[in-house]
Amino acid sequence: MTIEAQVFQALRQLVGGRVYPDLAPAGVARPYIVYQQVGGDVVNFLDLTIPSKRNSRMQLCAWADARNEASALMEQAELALRAVTALQATPLGAPVADYDEETELRGARQDFSLWF
Repeated sequence: MTIEAQVFQALRQLVGGRVYPDLAPAGVARPYIVYQQVGGDVVNFLDLTIPSKRNSRMQLCAWADARNEASALMEQAELALRAVTALQATPLGAPVADYDEETELRGARQDFSLWF
């Protein structure tokens, strides 16, 4: 299973399946979550063998009509990712508040280190 599929599976029940890679479709119901891979750590061994796991830095953005709703959703998303033991999810800092002027949506953004 791809890392994207694992992230979707972990988060889908929080927002009725409205979990999207990169950006959400226009007019989608709120709240929703968008995720994007924004790098990760590369594992190299001195004997040049291929590692059995890879790392991804995954950024999640929870979008809602109200600040408290976006913040609560991000907290739930963090707990959901951390509950998937196979991902070994580690938050890389606390959530950051966001606001989209065009849509007037409130957001919460947070990065995670995931292993797959």
